[in-house]
Parts: sequence; structure tokens; C-alpha cells
Amino acid sequence: MDELIGRLVANVGVDRAAAEKAVGIILQFLLKEGPADKAKALVDKMPGAQAAIAAAPPDPNSGGVFGGGVMAAGSRMMAVGLSMAQVQAVTRETIGYAREKVGEDAVGEIVGAIPGLGQFV
Repeated sequence: MDELIGRLVANVGVDRAAAEKAVGIILQFLLKEGPADKAKALVDKMPGAQAAIAAAPPDPNSGGVFGGGVMAAGSRMMAVGLSMAQVQAVTRETIGYAREKVGEDAVGEIVGAIPGLGQFV
């Protein structure tokens, strides 16, 4: 995860703590909203992903009436200090990193299965 966090700090201009939390939120989101087997395989192939997930703030929408989805994940990232533009850039960069690590096909299947995610990446 250090490589990805470094890229987010350098390319997006977010501070390290916000980048770490945002990555954890994105990975939590993929696990919650994506196809379970494919999302778990993605996380398992990304070194440090479990630690990032554990370090992310808890999801206030888990099991709640507001559900989740792309907008909820974006709101959670904004709550840790990212602007909407930074949320989009961090999401793109994180998905791009995942594509490098596990391949376009695996990531494409996850992105394609989550309503609304494709417009952000």
C-alpha cells in the first residue's frame, strides 16, 4: 500500500493520513458492493490491503436504512477531508493501481458489477 499511498500524495495532492483512510474506504466499498469472490481475490492480491481496510473509519451505513453505494463511499471520503475532485482522483488512481496489480479483467468485472462506479473510473 505504501506505493499507492505515495502515488496519491504525489499525484492527487492529498495528505498521507487522508490517502490511507480513503484507500481503506474504497477497498471496504469494493468488498461490500462488488462480487464477493472477485473482490476478496483483489484484496488478497494487494499487499497491505487488509491493514488499510482495518484502518479506515467504520462504515456508518453498514446495514443501515441509507444503504451504501458509490455516493455513500464518496461521502465517507469527503468526511476524512477530501474534496469531490480528490475523491474522484483517488478512486481513479486506486482502481488503476489495482489494475496494475491484479489485471484489467479482474478489476473490470468488479467495476462492471457495481452500479455507478464506472462513471468514476
